[in-house]
Amino acid sequence: MTATFHDLTGASVFITGGGNGIGAALTDGFLTQGAKVAFVGRSDASAFVDQMAAKHANRPLFIPCDITDTDALQDAIAKAADAHGPLKALVNNAANDARHEAATITPAYWDEMQAVNLKAYFFACQKAATVMAPQGAMINFSSISYLFGAAGMIGYTTANAGITGMTRSLAREWGPRGIRVNAIAPGWVFTEKQETMWATPKTKAAFLERQCLPEPIMPADMVGPVLFLASDASRMMTGQVMVVDAGVVTTG
Repeated sequence: MTATFHDLTGASVFITGGGNGIGAALTDGFLTQGAKVAFVGRSDASAFVDQMAAKHANRPLFIPCDITDTDALQDAIAKAADAHGPLKALVNNAANDARHEAATITPAYWDEMQAVNLKAYFFACQKAATVMAPQGAMINFSSISYLFGAAGMIGYTTANAGITGMTRSLAREWGPRGIRVNAIAPGWVFTEKQETMWATPKTKAAFLERQCLPEPIMPADMVGPVLFLASDASRMMTGQVMVVDAGVVTTG
């Protein structure tokens, strides 16, 4: 932990996909700050919950949920608020960045990709807005993949672009209520999933050459930026996309 955000102590936080990869790092990071964390995921996270409870003496609330089931997702958010109080922060992290060729996509597969990567984000925000504390924050995970037009994942990059538009519109609509909405666009974060499914020595080396900072980005590198966006330290920041990619793309 490199910084302490005192307003996150005791804060109610909800994370999608909070039991593995980047999400697990975020759960750990918020618990380190003393926050009360609830998270959803499709896979059993009991062992991870026990690990976090032992480490922090602060047990996160795990609610099994497929985020493409809108009713179940919104019900989980309500349960989190009932258990921990009005939400200080919502983090839409869960996503599916499966590789696919544009020519092979069927209407059903397209709908599947949008359901997990965009639709779930909106309906999580919609519900969270009804149970959010004053000066609450929403953080939506996007990706730099759409900023440089990555090939072979059009369903994912299209959803990422949509997340930016959604983030900006919700920031404008809900700003008068004190709700801030921002997005974070990571570069290639080397989670266990990425290492297993898509990263090879050749592809990793090629991508690192595109970065200004020639070090692999790890899940823990996402924690500080997300904590900042959740905290009142960023209280006048909304409708923005924060790029955390070691310098692959440029903005502004």
